[in-house]
Amino acid sequence: MTTESISLELSPREVLGKKVKRLRRQGVIPVHLYGPGVDPQPLQCATTKLVDVLVRAGGNTAVTVTVQGGRETHLAFAREIQWSPRRDDILHVDFLAVDASRPVSAQVPITLIGDSPGARTAGGTVMQQLRDLNVEALPLEVPRELELDLSMLTEPDGVLRAADIVIPGNVTLLTDPEDVVVRIEVLRAVEEEVFTEEGAEASTESEDEPGAE
Repeated sequence: MTTESISLELSPREVLGKKVKRLRRQGVIPVHLYGPGVDPQPLQCATTKLVDVLVRAGGNTAVTVTVQGGRETHLAFAREIQWSPRRDDILHVDFLAVDASRPVSAQVPITLIGDSPGARTAGGTVMQQLRDLNVEALPLEVPRELELDLSMLTEPDGVLRAADIVIPGNVTLLTDPEDVVVRIEVLRAVEEEVFTEEGAEASTESEDEPGAE
């Protein structure tokens, strides 16, 4: 699976402290880039551009970051996004710069594909208990997502575990392979309702029999 190439240019920021509220009103978000080989400095980015990169990259796709006026490029992951507690607005974003030659750990989302024969047989629903896998890989080889084929879930009481997900050879699974990812849940309330109705019918028939008190 090829990782999408995503680039982001940041600008030096002169507005500091509480005055950054003014920046946000102007459509600019404060950014912090940190990590090995990175000189700490206040940075910023236009909200629309930054949101587009965050949507495409998520937290597990490396972004090639440059700073306006500089020559260096940094491979970085979005590691912390600070949100407004009152509105769905981004207040601040931290990017962690990494070494392209050294493995990193990342949370990769699990995507379910296909249908479960076991769920159809049982009249149940596939319940996803684990939504991400913790993996280790080189920054540019971290998968954007990992797929789990539900067609392998053939038994009504079966489960699929982390070990059932196909992992690329250049990626190491850190999550416990025995962790349950999906299982089938049958609606017990429906079964109990049917049982109750059958019991009520049996009781009525008993009362209608001759000699019943």
